[in-house]
Amino acid sequence: MYVPDVELHQVTTLDEAASLMARHAPDARLLAGGTDLLVDLKTGRVAVGHLVSLNRIDELRGIANTEAGLRIGALTTITELGDSTVVREGFGPILDAAMQMAARQIRNMATVGGNVSCAVPCADLPPILTAMRAGVQLWSPGGEREVALEGFYTGPRQTIRRDDEVLTAVVVPGPLRGFGAAYARFAQRDGNAIAVAGVAASLRLDERGVVKEARVVLNAVAPTAKLVPQAAQVLVGGPPDEDAFGAAATAARDAAEPITDARGSADFRRDLVEVLTRRALRGALGRATEVTA
Repeated sequence: MYVPDVELHQVTTLDEAASLMARHAPDARLLAGGTDLLVDLKTGRVAVGHLVSLNRIDELRGIANTEAGLRIGALTTITELGDSTVVREGFGPILDAAMQMAARQIRNMATVGGNVSCAVPCADLPPILTAMRAGVQLWSPGGEREVALEGFYTGPRQTIRRDDEVLTAVVVPGPLRGFGAAYARFAQRDGNAIAVAGVAASLRLDERGVVKEARVVLNAVAPTAKLVPQAAQVLVGGPPDEDAFGAAATAARDAAEPITDARGSADFRRDLVEVLTRRALRGALGRATEVTA
């Protein structure tokens, strides 16, 4: 396989990127780490004549705590995410996904913005970020808007981002008292394997230890990262015990929309969803209890 002939545009500002995208769309794509896009070009899944590289736009880099929460610049690599003290100390659930993603060499190149915006059904960051109520910042010459992650995806490899918009950052709300989240996945082997199935879960407990808020998000078993409100409904208002987790796991299994492929059958993936939901909820409870204490 080889990369077909494309014209590469190097830009240093968001305005330049927007101008080039407006001029060449739909025959253009934004380029960050390239770990997904270059593969798509090689395999013919994507065919465009122009790539607009964002890698010289410094404002798209960096991780910082802000009044709105944790701001992760779109060009932050997965390795930088994993090495961040800010993330490790206050937003550890993100690392459940980041540190299981691909091999070190890929994590050195792959970016947070790319993993989120590529809208690949098995991408690992969208589920845990959705469980943590994260949003994305979208910039265009006409202004900036923030969109909750569960409203960002419209289908596999499809989002609401317009051609003139650039995803500049992911914003994760600061952790609240009694809040915990976790991500559990299954892959065929360690290293480069993509998820066969994954589940992210979050719980927020009140002062009595009762579930006040809950989220369960499926990965690799639906066209997009799928929020399962039915699972939350059986959790909220009761104790976070194994009975509740079992009911939520059943709801998650019923909501899954898996396919059969070389990595596993649809039935196998449904079984995985049930097991992984329990595992993710137990992890979320452990963290929620730590914060509460």
